[in-house]
Amino acid sequence: MTATEQTSPTPAHPLEPLSAAEMTAAAAIIRSAPEWTDSCRFVYLELQEPPKHVVTTWQPGDAWDRQASALLRDRGARTTYEVIASVTNGEVVRWRLIDGVQPPMMMEEFAACDEAIRSDARWQAAMRARGVDDFSLAMIDPWAGGYTGPDDDPGKRRIARPLTFLRASAEDNGYARPIEGLIVTVDLDEMRVLDVADHGMVPIPPQPGNYYPELVYEDGNVPAFETERTALAALEITQPNGPSFTVEGHHVSWSNWRLRIGFTPREGLVLYDVNYLDRGISRPVLYRASLSEMYIPYGDPSPTHWNKNVFDEGEYGLGWLANALELGCDCLGEIRYFDGLVNDQDGNPMVMPNAVCMHEEDYSIGFKHTDFRTGRAHVQRNRRLVISFIATVGNYEYGFYWHLYLDGSISFEVKLTGIISTGAIEVGGTPEFGTLVAPGLYGPNHEHYFNVRLDMRVDGDRNNLYELNSVAEPAGPSNPHGNAWRARREHLDTESAAQRLPDSLHARAWLVTSADKASALGAPTGYKLEPGPFTAPLWQEGSQQAARGAFAAKALWATAYDPAQRYAAGEYVAQNPGGDGLPAYAAGDRSIADADLVLWHTMSAHHVVRPEDWPVMPVSSVSMHLKPFGFFDGNPMLDLPAPSACRCGHDGGCDHCGSSDAE
Repeated sequence: MTATEQTSPTPAHPLEPLSAAEMTAAAAIIRSAPEWTDSCRFVYLELQEPPKHVVTTWQPGDAWDRQASALLRDRGARTTYEVIASVTNGEVVRWRLIDGVQPPMMMEEFAACDEAIRSDARWQAAMRARGVDDFSLAMIDPWAGGYTGPDDDPGKRRIARPLTFLRASAEDNGYARPIEGLIVTVDLDEMRVLDVADHGMVPIPPQPGNYYPELVYEDGNVPAFETERTALAALEITQPNGPSFTVEGHHVSWSNWRLRIGFTPREGLVLYDVNYLDRGISRPVLYRASLSEMYIPYGDPSPTHWNKNVFDEGEYGLGWLANALELGCDCLGEIRYFDGLVNDQDGNPMVMPNAVCMHEEDYSIGFKHTDFRTGRAHVQRNRRLVISFIATVGNYEYGFYWHLYLDGSISFEVKLTGIISTGAIEVGGTPEFGTLVAPGLYGPNHEHYFNVRLDMRVDGDRNNLYELNSVAEPAGPSNPHGNAWRARREHLDTESAAQRLPDSLHARAWLVTSADKASALGAPTGYKLEPGPFTAPLWQEGSQQAARGAFAAKALWATAYDPAQRYAAGEYVAQNPGGDGLPAYAAGDRSIADADLVLWHTMSAHHVVRPEDWPVMPVSSVSMHLKPFGFFDGNPMLDLPAPSACRCGHDGGCDHCGSSDAE
């Protein structure tokens, strides 16, 4: 039985994802509504999460109204609707027209857009002018339209601006041969090519860029060195007694952690109701955690690249782009997979097999001390629970990893790999706004911004936010020796005050504390956010990048909880000229003192392309950390069972001999 199947008609918890049967029922309810037309298409169909108070007070046996939410596009009427259907009562609860917006691109639009371009005479002429007559070898990437001016008003038309590349064969890496300067604009409702802009021919780069082993050594693609690498010895990761976690539906118990796993078509993996069991008491840390948006603006002003500023989550959706993960390739060890359930455009359930992977990893030593007087060493190894999924968004792959540790900390990591989006240049030329990776081929400068939404619940629903900076004490009576420094704490009590930039020179971090609970030492219990890497955006004010990606201008935002405010760039991103999302959420400058508090943390991967990133990019990663800060009365790992003796005679899992097995 997969994780998406239900053993009974009633789910085990209000946050269990929709089952296939529930999705089918919800789609039927919506199709039977009088507002439905034959030109309506399902963009998303997912669980309508119950109000927070319903979830936090729910007890087994309680009844609730099980609902599904749908995002619909009526292609004939060029309208967008938000619909909520009660699966419990078999009726539509809400059908709302949303004016002047565009929903994300749909899977069926990808294929239809490709077909429309291939059959367009203007595009064909541009390809023939470049010496290409076999259009079957063209590779078309369905880039979102962006917002280039009033003609892109989302209330007027629904567009995409695909780019073209060329393959030498079906499995050839087409990104080695970009068709520079050729941009097509497609009306996605009519599925008609509106414009073919040809900014002039640049020679197609001459060399292949393959990475499949059987293609790497073709003529013209031979590495410039002879490898001396020998085959690696087998590395086995086994747990003879099975994993340490248990799973019931989508509820996970691992060591002292308790949480629920969710999956949405837009966000992909979601963590709900993250609690730590502390001496028999379940203590909440997070109510909901997910990637809220990712934004990739390019820094090349040339015609092909300047409008590349894509919101991969808001303009496409990461859940339905998830990979089917494979044991021994994407994940190692004792694995538990969860299927993801998304919809097709008819509203039918579509299973994304093995979309989420969960496993344990050894994480080196957790703590250690050697008493030099007695020679006795004691060490405990740390371990982490890894919950992950990987999405392919055109040329790039993104791996998203949540880690929970035995010491009570949590981290979120993004791993970037795949293939850079390339540009062509005259052979022998040097790109001004990128890096040459092969003759006539370059990777444009660009950045990746990832915003993580953390619906905090540190020891309850009322939290406070502080900024921590370590500062030198001024010279004077309080610092007579010139060595003193302190960690200064500033209360950020409004949404305007909580728009912050990082400062690594002062070890800046942000602390969320409980308004109601204190530790044994008398201080409010808390969790500290240690930020991930952040590069200030390099766009100019007045650009569409600055207007549309305004959330990325700050590393931290904090807002009062509102269930309708879930995405950093706003609910509807496609063709949006800007102003939505976090700037709009925080415009009211609500109080966040003693509040139901949401943190939004932006981290970035600043990508000056390297030749080593071609033809496929080695993994690069960025991560952030949540660490207990006064949440516990001491080291929370002290209650771990005593480790086995090591082969070398120490009394714990050993960092010297690498073993925790008694022999």
